[in-house]
Amino acid sequence: MARTRKRPRPGRRPARPAWTRWPQARLLDLKLRDLGLKVEDTFVAACIAELEDDLARRGLRFRPHYWFSTEWFTPGGVPGIAVPFYLGHPKLMRLERSQMLEVEGGTHESCLKILRHECGHAIQHAYRLQLRAAWRRHFGSPTRKYPTEYRPNPASRRFVQHLRLYYAQSHPVEDFAETFAVWLQPRALWRKRYAGWPALHKLEYVDELMAEIAGVVPPVRSRSHHEGLPTLGTTLREHYRVKREQYSVTHPDIFDRDLQRLFSADPVHGRSERASVFLRRNRADIRRLVARWTGEYQFTVDQVLSDMIGRCRELKLRAVGSERQLRMDAALMLTVSTMHFLHRKRQWVAL
Repeated sequence: MARTRKRPRPGRRPARPAWTRWPQARLLDLKLRDLGLKVEDTFVAACIAELEDDLARRGLRFRPHYWFSTEWFTPGGVPGIAVPFYLGHPKLMRLERSQMLEVEGGTHESCLKILRHECGHAIQHAYRLQLRAAWRRHFGSPTRKYPTEYRPNPASRRFVQHLRLYYAQSHPVEDFAETFAVWLQPRALWRKRYAGWPALHKLEYVDELMAEIAGVVPPVRSRSHHEGLPTLGTTLREHYRVKREQYSVTHPDIFDRDLQRLFSADPVHGRSERASVFLRRNRADIRRLVARWTGEYQFTVDQVLSDMIGRCRELKLRAVGSERQLRMDAALMLTVSTMHFLHRKRQWVAL
């Protein structure tokens, strides 16, 4: 009697790709298109489900589509969201951390936060909201040249605060996406949080605008997967080489006076620990602390810290005094230096 084939059980996990068992050196030579990832097989799917619950709770008919690419972004004119490939598997998240020192969107909370922001871009594209005169009055011209850098004002009350680096201040389309994200949050008491702020008028406008389009079918329904993973022949090694260059900083040699105030070049302290060794030993803690204070990426902070370590070595400085106080003072000095280099080039209108 012929043996019948068993049907796969519902909910069975997909087969583990061969590359999940490879060492990192071999994995880096794999092409992005050969990762074979699907968004629905990852933890991102649970974040998407929560986002869609938010949209349903607000009565919105719109639902964006999603695909894996190299970064978070929403292409112009496309009502969908590209998700970075490294969120597709824990091994890739570990690789991202080893290459870039952190994983943007690597937790449920941070992933959902970015998805809400990107959804603001997607719904803007779906309904061509930027063509409305009222939209432009509240947020500005969407055709304004996208800046290579911006200088945020942390004290400004004209903008909501959602993503780090006061991102709403970078461009009108980011202002709208951030305002939408704050408006969309479940149980967000934005009326209370932003009472008395000019930003409240933008939130109230978004509230009225979303009520107006809630049941309307979007006029733009493209399902394009711009720069989707299957189309990318770049290796992971090359991808990270380019990404590190993008997030690196260059700056003049400006640290000497501050370093000489913090550490000592006096020969009497010749037996004390070298300042370069002290900074390397505390590097991870200082980097994380400064990244939290400034909102900057740890990779960028680390570039500035590397230069400081190099100058300490060249100046033959020594660490003298309370280690706790030295660590805090070094973090404060690094914070000031990093604030000069907060601004990076951005390729897309999304994060």
